[in-house]
Amino acid sequence: MMKFAIIEKIAKTRFVRKAIEDRADLSAFRQKPTPRILLGVFLIAFSYVIAWPAIGALGILSVYLEKPLILVIGGPLTYVLSHLVFLLGMVLAGADYTIIFLRWAARVTVEKYIPPGKSTESGRS
Repeated sequence: MMKFAIIEKIAKTRFVRKAIEDRADLSAFRQKPTPRILLGVFLIAFSYVIAWPAIGALGILSVYLEKPLILVIGGPLTYVLSHLVFLLGMVLAGADYTIIFLRWAARVTVEKYIPPGKSTESGRS
């Protein structure tokens, strides 16, 4: 079937072969989070606080002051700022943990669908 052909092709990549060799697991999630990770999670949460509530406040202010440009200009700027804060939070908190999770998921998926005796060593990476 097509699904198994795709999984076999994925299993031959260097990333997946290395994850299988290293027996990639989720043990890193048991460690106490570093200040960098905590800051990243805080920034992700803070990005939600400054996005829609701030845009709503700008909308109310623009109606109250009868100055629609407050919302027309301030709304997109606030949304972009919120998005940048979210991305910074993802970089700080998510980069290491994302790779750990993806390595584990790749190993588990390939081991589930590739028979135990079948080799994943051949092929290009």
